[in-house]
Amino acid sequence: METMTILIVEDNPDHVFLARKAILQEMGSGASIQQVNTGEAALDYLRGVGDYAGAPRPDIILVDVQLPGRDGFWLLQRIKSDPLLKLIPVVIFTSSDAEKDVAQGYTFGANVYVCKPTGSDEFGARLRAIPAFWSRVAQLPPRQSTPSSSETDVTPEQ
Repeated sequence: METMTILIVEDNPDHVFLARKAILQEMGSGASIQQVNTGEAALDYLRGVGDYAGAPRPDIILVDVQLPGRDGFWLLQRIKSDPLLKLIPVVIFTSSDAEKDVAQGYTFGANVYVCKPTGSDEFGARLRAIPAFWSRVAQLPPRQSTPSSSETDVTPEQ
């Protein structure tokens, strides 16, 4: 596989820093990391609208559940109900290990649910394992280009 594009949907700058560091340690130049802070921005990115026109389509998406505005579950539902986006693997990477949140993540279509550990070493180890799995073990769906806003007929719900 050529460069793997990973979209990180996370509002905590420390977690973004650790995620970038861990993914680049694992993948090096084989990873292109994109990042947005909110579920709304992620949906715009994925649909290629506004500031994100022409943005590369991610191969995997890492989503925190706890986001400002619309949460990660809202985003997950939008991704998995959109015929142009639903095949992109979504990894919930969040601090909540509550059974109801785990169940909700899988109910809404998460491909995997990973709890953020508290220690930075384990945090990095888990983040390195995610792209390693998706690049070496799993078969990713065919890559499609990001649709332009005129190609999408799915409107985000308010």
